[in-house]
Parts: sequence; C-alpha cells; structure tokens
Amino acid sequence: MRTHVRNLPFPSATSLLIGLLMIANAPAFGQRGSNETIDATAFGTSTQLGRNFGVKIVIYEFSDPEDREILVQAFAKGQNDGLRNALEKMKSVGRIQIPGTLGFDLSFIREVITPNGRTIRFVTNREIAFGESYWSTQTKSFNLTAGEINLNEKDKSKSDGVLFPAAQLIVNKEGELQFELNQNAWKLTNIIEWK
Repeated sequence: MRTHVRNLPFPSATSLLIGLLMIANAPAFGQRGSNETIDATAFGTSTQLGRNFGVKIVIYEFSDPEDREILVQAFAKGQNDGLRNALEKMKSVGRIQIPGTLGFDLSFIREVITPNGRTIRFVTNREIAFGESYWSTQTKSFNLTAGEINLNEKDKSKSDGVLFPAAQLIVNKEGELQFELNQNAWKLTNIIEWK
C-alpha cells in the first residue's frame, strides 16, 4: 500500500483543527434535545477521483469546553499520539458510518454558528485494522478521522464539507498545525440534515 502524504495549506488545517479545538467562544456546547443525523455523499479527489460512497453522521450531543481543553492539552503534551489517546478515553458524542466498516464512535463534535448557517467539525481516533497493522507499520500513525460539514441554511445546495478518513496531526517546521493524510481528502456533497 502506497502512502500519500498531503500537507494541507495552513488556512485549511488551521481552520479545521484550531477551530475544532481552540476557539473558546462557541455558542453551542453540550446536551441536545434529540439526535441529529447528517447524510452526505463523499466524492474522491485526486487518486480516488470517480469513487464515491455515502456517509452518515449521527450527533447525540455536542462536546463541551472541558473536552476541548483536554484535547488541546493532550496534543500539547503528546502531539498526534497524545491526541489519539485522549480521544480514545472520551465518551461517545456521536457516530459515523462509512461503507465497508461497522462505523465507529465520534469522540468530539463541535458546532460553530456562521453567517449562513453553521459548521460542524468532528474528530475521533481511528481503529487500525489487523491487516493494516500487520502489513504496514507506516499507516499506524494515521490514526485519526476528522472532518467538517458546512451547513448553509440560506441555500442548502451550497452545503459542503470534507472528510479525512485516515489522518495524523503534526506541527510542521514552521510551527504550524497541519494534517498529513494516508490518502487524499474526500469532498462531502449532497448533504441532508435530519433534525
């Protein structure tokens, strides 16, 4: 298996992770009245071009500021592995279902209100399959799944997102946060939210 490393431009990686973990004044945290489900179609980019599959994200509740602080401290102390370990210990706040897998729990979900609607960001530890672990020690470090969904309430056709199914978070030589990906990111479209 060939590993593709993709360094996201600073604004992309920073807006996803720093927005996910470090912005303190998010208007929505904590328990929700009922579950919310978001269906989307993931389209491959670059080497996965032409491939697509359905993705379902179920949100039980949004993570609270204390969870965010735990993740920030875990990354500061242990980088990507510290972040993965902290995510593994957190309670489930949602679930993501991707074909070919049983689906897995989401450890951190955040909602940010935007001028046109809202953005939902998520990150969780990724289970490494036995075959992947046995045959490729290099892919073991790509142990996060993350993504962002931009819900446009004014024009639903403009809702979009991105999914990083196998990623790791690093600090580059310039001291900036950046995602390295095992494969390319997947573009999320055809987004339907069920409240």
